[in-house]
Amino acid sequence: MYFVTHLLVVVAALIAVAFFTLLERKVLGFVQIRKGPNKIGLWGILTPFGDAVKLFTKGLSVHHGSNLIAFFGAPILALGLALGLYLLYPRKLSPYIREL
Repeated sequence: MYFVTHLLVVVAALIAVAFFTLLERKVLGFVQIRKGPNKIGLWGILTPFGDAVKLFTKGLSVHHGSNLIAFFGAPILALGLALGLYLLYPRKLSPYIREL
């Protein structure tokens, strides 16, 4: 149960980042008077999901002489450290969730 709570916190953080990016794009599209998530689609809600699909289906290019451990390990370590900071918050997220 302890793992599930931490997993929920990480997923909530990732979704929050996606929708903060959507908010930023909406504001920039409005300010620059251009088509963006503020004028296309149903409130632009699907834009973060489209970005995620684009990110996951992108081709991977690895240089011939690169260090593969550093190439793959550095982003994983950076993401792990950034998401690990959310685990420092108290476990009790809501008055409706009972203490473990």
